[in-house]
Amino acid sequence: MKFAKQLGLRSIPSWAPYYLDYKSLKGYIKSSFKDFTGPLESLESLDHEDHEQGETDQDIEPSIPPKASPESVAAVSDADRESPVVPQENHHHVTLTTAQEENDLLIKEAASSTSSNKKTDEEEAAREASINIIVEGFKALLWAELEKVNARYEAQERIASITMERLSASWRANFTPAELKQWRSDLTVLILNLEYLLEFSKTNITGFKKIIKKFDKHYRGCRPSGLTSSSGSSIHLPDHHHQQQQLQGADHNGSGHLTPSNGTLHNNNNNNNNNNNNNVITYLSTSPEAEMAGPLSVFSALGIHGRSTPTIYLPHNYPEPASSLHPQEPFIRNVHSPGTQSKSPFYHNYYEGVSALSLEFWKMVTERTFAKSEKDERLLAEARTLWRKRTPVVAERLSPLPLSVDPKDYPVWDDLDLDILPSGRISRLWVVLAEDAMSTPIRVPVIVAKGVRPGPVVGLTAALHGNELNGIPLTHRLVLQEIQCQALHGIVVAVPVANVPGYLAQQRGFTDGTDLNRLMPGKKNGTTSQVYSYNLMTRLVKHFTHLIDLHTASKGRVNSLYVRANMQNPITRHMARLQNPQIIVHNTSPDGSLRGAAMQQYNIPAITVEIGDPARFQKRFVKSAILGVTNILSHLKMVEDEHEDQDYDPVVCAKSYWIFTKGGGILNVLPDVNTWVRKGELIATLHNIFGLEEHRYFAPEDGIVVGKSVDPVCQSGCRILHLGIVSDRFPEGKIDDGHM
Repeated sequence: MKFAKQLGLRSIPSWAPYYLDYKSLKGYIKSSFKDFTGPLESLESLDHEDHEQGETDQDIEPSIPPKASPESVAAVSDADRESPVVPQENHHHVTLTTAQEENDLLIKEAASSTSSNKKTDEEEAAREASINIIVEGFKALLWAELEKVNARYEAQERIASITMERLSASWRANFTPAELKQWRSDLTVLILNLEYLLEFSKTNITGFKKIIKKFDKHYRGCRPSGLTSSSGSSIHLPDHHHQQQQLQGADHNGSGHLTPSNGTLHNNNNNNNNNNNNNVITYLSTSPEAEMAGPLSVFSALGIHGRSTPTIYLPHNYPEPASSLHPQEPFIRNVHSPGTQSKSPFYHNYYEGVSALSLEFWKMVTERTFAKSEKDERLLAEARTLWRKRTPVVAERLSPLPLSVDPKDYPVWDDLDLDILPSGRISRLWVVLAEDAMSTPIRVPVIVAKGVRPGPVVGLTAALHGNELNGIPLTHRLVLQEIQCQALHGIVVAVPVANVPGYLAQQRGFTDGTDLNRLMPGKKNGTTSQVYSYNLMTRLVKHFTHLIDLHTASKGRVNSLYVRANMQNPITRHMARLQNPQIIVHNTSPDGSLRGAAMQQYNIPAITVEIGDPARFQKRFVKSAILGVTNILSHLKMVEDEHEDQDYDPVVCAKSYWIFTKGGGILNVLPDVNTWVRKGELIATLHNIFGLEEHRYFAPEDGIVVGKSVDPVCQSGCRILHLGIVSDRFPEGKIDDGHM
């Protein structure tokens, strides 16, 4: 996955001009170093740091030696027959030379060697000068981008801080309803801007980390044998236990550097015979555990993890660069403590060593406010707390209907009336949507968690396709276990099974076989499925302020954990990111979908969450989806600020589509879901019933597998896989993924 494309999709549209120009920096690196790669090493081999799962900048054809022609083989055979090889032992040649001839030969060889060495030194000096020019150019570009990003961050942080102080000071208990509405509106805007600011900071930190790593790999790749000069020396750090012993057992010498008492610390700079290309700090450890320590334990030993760090924590005797950006102060400050809670994502996944030049660049980043300040996070937490604190308490209202524990005795309503439900409690009821041929009501189960303070109404609908079940345990666990009604602001309405007839029949569609997710908003006077869809919209969905529609793959297919959302709508875009899926697909919603009808008919922000596979409960996916829904509730100030991030960033796709078969037979789809495929890569084979291969299918372009077919029985026009496409911008207009 190319980070440059992801940056364009992840950027906040109104803030886009203020993000780092990753493409420009990457272009400078590639064009500058193109003349410094050796014949056996291309730039692409050094260009993997902004990709995932093996993707490279362009297709690289394997080096295959040309097949010898029959004519050339014949010619070689004839030559061999004409000039047979004579055994070496039968020819002993003796050459006699005089002493004068030997002296002349030695003088000639020495002169030639001196001339060659002089030429080599001149070439190396010119090469070094060219590389230094590239370094200085990159440094200037990096500096300009940092200034641009930091200026935007500081301006927005300052505005947010002033706004927060104003709102806190202006609060009065005797606000009129209009004044209270305006005050809460201003606070809501502040919270949204702070969320944008935090996202802006994290995205740019990731971008600078990747571009510095990219520069470092190209820089080190153009050095002979992978060695660097003093300004690009490498540091190889010890494991946690070994470094603590070194720091504890070391004494300060007169120069202010650490001198190890056990003699295990070696600096190659102390050896006068070493040249600059071997300027490396190494640690010698007798502990097998230390030798096997991975890079993450190394960085944990230095206390380096998280978002950013204002100081680079390294040993005292780490060599300074040849030319510091700040001559008035030392490049590396003293180590305070191995346990210091400093934070720097740059150090993660850096396996071989870190060049001093890259640390110099990274120091430029970490000195900026956007990389080291945590004020945005603090202000966001304070703003959410203030919003919840200043929300008036709802008067306790008792339910006019007793709620029995027997589901058969739960109240049956023709319409969902949230006002009469008790606050601070969970209510269970049925809502009638149609009648069957026996005049029996077709009713859907509804679980309502009503808070003690006003707020949004978030609706969760599951099993709109009757055999897509993973949303059912999600609604149960979220409403019955995760939500505390006495601390809830607003209402959560869960519909565990939206398509009751399909659920009972264990099928995707309604009783007449139609897909309810293509009939919305239905018709008041229409077919049974159209009436059912109309009543679902008017009796339930219209009461929501936000909708999360829970689905899975259909029968015979499997899905990743992904979200479909209109990423050009700022509200649904944010909901999709908060959901923490593996993949986000930009999709304006197909005609007739519940998501599309909710947004078009009632202006309700809605997203679709695809949670794995059909006809089963997948605990891992359900748990991840619950965290995402909780993040959305937290964003809406309905629950305490408990945002939880996954260990990965979702892949954002500008579009997606299904690939279909041309014929029928036995289908075998090769790639797994949530993996990348390259253009031209084999993705499926089709065999006939006699076992002969009929057709091969190849990826039409680079993309990620969102879902795929696992049913080998294939007819003409069957689905192969759902391919997500990454671009640097979202296309305009209607975007559908081909689910129709």
